[in-house]
Amino acid sequence: MRCTDLLVLLPAAPYRLAAFPFVALFHHLRASGHLSLTARYILLLTGGCLLAVAAMGSYAVLLLIPAAGSVLILLSVSPARAHIWVFALQMSWQTLCHLCLSRQELDPQDARPAIALSAIMLLTQKATSLALDIHEGLVPPQLDQGPLLHVLPLCSYLLFFPALLGGPLCSFGRFRAQAESRGALPRALRAAGRRCLCALVLQGLRTGLARGLAGRQGCTGLGCLPHLWAQALHLRLAYYLHWVLDEALLEAAGFGPEMGQGDLSLCDLWTLETTHRLAVFTRTWNKSTSRWLKRLVFQRCPAQPLLATFAFSAWWHGLRPGQVFGFLCWAVMVEADYRIHSFLSTQATTQGVKLLYHGTTWFFTQLIVAYILVAVETESFSMLCLLWTSSSSILPLSYSIMLLLLLAKKPKQN
Repeated sequence: MRCTDLLVLLPAAPYRLAAFPFVALFHHLRASGHLSLTARYILLLTGGCLLAVAAMGSYAVLLLIPAAGSVLILLSVSPARAHIWVFALQMSWQTLCHLCLSRQELDPQDARPAIALSAIMLLTQKATSLALDIHEGLVPPQLDQGPLLHVLPLCSYLLFFPALLGGPLCSFGRFRAQAESRGALPRALRAAGRRCLCALVLQGLRTGLARGLAGRQGCTGLGCLPHLWAQALHLRLAYYLHWVLDEALLEAAGFGPEMGQGDLSLCDLWTLETTHRLAVFTRTWNKSTSRWLKRLVFQRCPAQPLLATFAFSAWWHGLRPGQVFGFLCWAVMVEADYRIHSFLSTQATTQGVKLLYHGTTWFFTQLIVAYILVAVETESFSMLCLLWTSSSSILPLSYSIMLLLLLAKKPKQN
């Protein structure tokens, strides 16, 4: 797998950048009071449809069909069961799209199918989150409003253009509150500008790292571990760039996430790169998706919630061999992380031993994260077999053996 072969991250970036003037114009019109509430919802929905057609072409139909179906379910099925039907519709349709598009011989230079699949995955997040909000009574019925103002917010939330191609996921209640407020344009533009500067720095790091990887010759044995780590760092930087651009677009539109609710802040970036706990890395990685998975699966699964959450994440991502192996390996590694750190933390009693403990486990965490990310991004089964049989599998295998040894010895501490 080439380091530049990401499924969805960078192909959509030009469309995000092209949307900046339009989201800033929308925010200006909203803040100056030139748009009524109905006009705001209509513009958000219309902009989403136009952006979908521009970025996906004819594949935009694959996004609009489940969006319309989810709205019909929410309007016609009782709140007690709507979330089940929405979940079934979204995941069935998304799986069908993944299977059909993966089996077709598509032009590798055509980014539209990948962008459409990414948008469908994000739509699944929003639709199921909205359905759960309605099921739990977090969205009161709008009995005093006409049918237009009842349907428009639902459609706009699922397809509003600042978040059509990226996250982070926000609740329907926050979306509606921000759509109805005027906001402060200068403050939003400053926040978006800071994120854009951060994106430029990340892109510069990616470019420099890509040049170093391009000049790298073949490796053997344990000498491949530095290359694996650098390859995974290149992938992480692409994800960071993706999340920063997403949040900058939302900030410019006046829909910025609440403090600590976005996918990536400077504090999160520091945590991801310095933590010695794989569990901490997992909770911080793509935080809005982590919260969504916790709410949708982890808190509702009666048995083995951790394994079920990662298995569902593999399903949601597309069930390619690398994704299935990578996410199941991730689940085992997180479980091992809980047990191993629970054991080792009691042994680190002096300052020197604590420094050795933190330094060694940070190094191990970095290599395990690298192994998992490269596995998840591996698309062919043959390349996955090469990863399995390489020396890079030594550390995950060692963690798995330690998990088996500690499983019955000491209870897990979260």
